Amino acid sequence: MSPRIGFVSTYHPTNCGIATFSSSLMSAINSMGAYPTKVVRLVEADAELGVMAPEVIATINAGNPGSISRAASALNNMDVVMIQHEFGIYGGPDGEEVITLMDKLQVPSIVVLHTVLSAPTRRQRSIVIEICERASAVVVMSKIAVDRLIAEVDIDASKIFLIQHGARRVDVQAAKNKTERPIILTWGLISPGKGIEWVIRSMDLLRDLSPSPIYIVAGRTHPKVMENEGETYRERLQKLIDDLQLSGDVKLHPAFLANNALDSLLASSSMVVLPYDNSEQVTSGVLIEAVSAGRPIIATRFPHAVELLEDGVGSLVPFRDPAAIANSIRRILMVPEVAEEMSYRTKMIAKSIQWPVIARQYLQIASSLMYSRASA
Repeated sequence: MSPRIGFVSTYHPTNCGIATFSSSLMSAINSMGAYPTKVVRLVEADAELGVMAPEVIATINAGNPGSISRAASALNNMDVVMIQHEFGIYGGPDGEEVITLMDKLQVPSIVVLHTVLSAPTRRQRSIVIEICERASAVVVMSKIAVDRLIAEVDIDASKIFLIQHGARRVDVQAAKNKTERPIILTWGLISPGKGIEWVIRSMDLLRDLSPSPIYIVAGRTHPKVMENEGETYRERLQKLIDDLQLSGDVKLHPAFLANNALDSLLASSSMVVLPYDNSEQVTSGVLIEAVSAGRPIIATRFPHAVELLEDGVGSLVPFRDPAAIANSIRRILMVPEVAEEMSYRTKMIAKSIQWPVIARQYLQIASSLMYSRASA
């Protein structure tokens, strides 16, 4: 008998990494013949609701205690609750309303920590401690996240599970496209801190290559950034492109890419660049998907990239360093053996992070919690 699992997460039609994560994990669990997963969707206001998917059993509106009570009531009909945690998706200072929800749960819970900070504020640390005390199991997605959690929280190590971020299967060979110019690719929701400006500056250092590469940035602006700042960051990037006279070499495509369109773009790319500025990032869904696609990867030394790409699996570069990025691009384009070795090694990793493999690990934890509760 499979457990009835209720997710707490941002969810479609909201576009963000955690919503995509939850949707992918839910689909993988459902495909295994398990009891169909349900979801309590996190929203900031009624205006964000849009069309509700049939699997949504309740919503939690930030700052609305009644919605938390109604959501908890619905979740208590499940066998296990899986709570996606990020400080910015719950109401209250640093998202403290997640504690209110957990206090109302009468069933076991699995908390998935998408961020584990190396230097949290006092309130952030307090919230993480309270979450871990209430959770039946805590999942993180990288070794460094495990180390940080143990360092910050007095938690029973047997309660912590390391499960990699899942990836869909990306078959770039089936859609292999030839292009006259090598394509360097960055994609995902665009926001300050993504470091795209450093890759643009690196393109100015690669004008001597023949054929010269083209840098494509695919993705719309992050909804929260759009709400607060509009397209200011994208406009700054375009101004930099114009100032450096790179309009023929750098293209900003402000569209959300469906999987088939992304696969086609990945298939035609020579490499993926993740130039993020965030030294705290312990999880990256884009990194995982690039690995799944078997692309050569250049990334700044954010924690998740260091963990996955060390020992030559990819090319790790310092933060905010256009010259280092340019040197790595040049090496991958000019030394075919380097690109081939990176592609081979990422494909080896990809086998262990496909969503069905990852979903099985989550389902195993949920089943164990359900049976432990039944036998108590």
